Amino acid sequence: MKRLFLILTLLAGYITINAADDYKQSKEYLTLRDSMHHAFNSGDSARFFPALKNLQDYLLAQGDLHAYYTQRCNEIVFQMNRQRIFEAYKLARELTKELSEKKLDKEMYMAYNMLGHLNRYCGNRETAKENFRKVIGMMEEAGYYESMPPIYMNIVNVSLNDNPEEASEMLDKAKEIAEKYAPERVFDIETRKTLSYFNRGDIPQFLEGYKKYREGVAQGKSSVHGRSMDVYYQACMGNTDKAVAMAREALGEDAHEAVTLIYERAGRWREAYASLKKEATANDSINNVILSNSMQGFGDELRVYDVERKATHQRAVTMAVIIVLLLLLIVAFIYITLIRQRHIKQLKRAYEHAMESDRMKDAFIRNMSHEVRTPLNVIAGFAQVLADPDLSPDAEKRKEMAEIIQRNNYLITSHIDEMIELAFSESTGDIAMNDKVSINTLLQRLKSEKEKYAAEGVSMVVSTTLGDDYTITTNRDMLRRTLTNLVDNALKYTEKGTITLGATTSDGRLTLTVEDTGCGIPPAEAEHIFERFVKLDTFKEGLGLGLPLCRIIVTRLGGTISLDTTYRRGARFVITLNAAL
Repeated sequence: MKRLFLILTLLAGYITINAADDYKQSKEYLTLRDSMHHAFNSGDSARFFPALKNLQDYLLAQGDLHAYYTQRCNEIVFQMNRQRIFEAYKLARELTKELSEKKLDKEMYMAYNMLGHLNRYCGNRETAKENFRKVIGMMEEAGYYESMPPIYMNIVNVSLNDNPEEASEMLDKAKEIAEKYAPERVFDIETRKTLSYFNRGDIPQFLEGYKKYREGVAQGKSSVHGRSMDVYYQACMGNTDKAVAMAREALGEDAHEAVTLIYERAGRWREAYASLKKEATANDSINNVILSNSMQGFGDELRVYDVERKATHQRAVTMAVIIVLLLLLIVAFIYITLIRQRHIKQLKRAYEHAMESDRMKDAFIRNMSHEVRTPLNVIAGFAQVLADPDLSPDAEKRKEMAEIIQRNNYLITSHIDEMIELAFSESTGDIAMNDKVSINTLLQRLKSEKEKYAAEGVSMVVSTTLGDDYTITTNRDMLRRTLTNLVDNALKYTEKGTITLGATTSDGRLTLTVEDTGCGIPPAEAEHIFERFVKLDTFKEGLGLGLPLCRIIVTRLGGTISLDTTYRRGARFVITLNAAL
């Protein structure tokens, strides 16, 4: 019964799903199909495999993949009927892999259905039921409702002896779906449910079901379970020997199970035991054949695996050597590239440094040629005037000339001092920071010294919130030099208004400011002006070293200097120092 029912399940599903295809009415298709069916039913492998191949080729030519894979399933079933379980397993595994690779999700249920039958055949009952349940879920998702009842029947066959309640539930579910989508299967399902009553020993229910079965037969209906119904009916009527004879004649390889059950229901335990023993012997024989085939298959696969393993090992060794060589080449290439990049960066830095040095040299020569030669010419000219005996300027003129000479001498001296101090500040190490400096006194003295150089209409103011006793520990000369440079800068660019020297303290920080009401500095130039030889107004005197020198000194004093870009009335420079008293 197991063999016959499995065949009918596959073919019924195949016919139902594909009945709408026109080519199935052609003579060529019918000839190929019937040839395969006859060879299948007769178990003739010499005829079956060529016939199956011809039918598969025809279905592929028609583009009917569903029908093609159904025939692949028939090949698996054929191997199972021949008890070649290992070969069937390999075919099922190949089918699963192919459906997965081609992403034929709607047809994947076929592979799981085959795995379910294989597991059932090998005694893996729970695994078989899991496979069949997965098939039901996939068929439901794909909309193959008309083919679902046979799958429920597969679960019934697995669960009937171990879990009658589950088997009954599956039968009811199969009937419910068949009534809606495949009415032609309802009678067969009802017949199978009637058989389950006999298996459970519910004879009244069986007899009532058998009566309905006969009524169906009278109406022209048929079931694959019909022979079993007649056999069990004779057993219920007390005709035990007749039922046994009918079972052995009609049920073939499933007769032992039926005969054992008949003797058991009749209370003839000796005959039941003998039949059970024969069934066990037959099963052992079948299992031995299956085991032998499987071991032969495993042996063949192991030999193939051993050959492939050796070849794979050789390829792996070769590949490993190649990979190692490639890695060494890559490492060498990376190392050479890194060395080259480092060398290029060094050359680039050297080039940029050389270009910067060249630019600074040009700027230095250009500025010095103008800023030094001009005051020297002035000094030389007025000195000649004063030394000429033919000229006799009055005392007022002499005083004015002396002041011009003194001013230009101061300019030359300040330029030389700036260059010397810049070089000294860059070359020396740490500076002494041990002078106690009174900030208010420093600012007042600076105001007194510089206000005489202010343009007419420009006043100098000291604005401080510090007490007169407020002091800071720093380097007095460098701080004074910084403030002097800032004041000289303010005097140079302020033609009217005020120059303010400011001082405040907050959170342990001293802030010194020098602000003016001159022409101001664009915010975009706030950092540019601290670079060497930068002069925003080339007509103004100076080398462009004052502000860079200020930043170097303030940094070495542990502070910061910047242009306040929020100040709009002129220029405002801010120095911030640690207020270490």
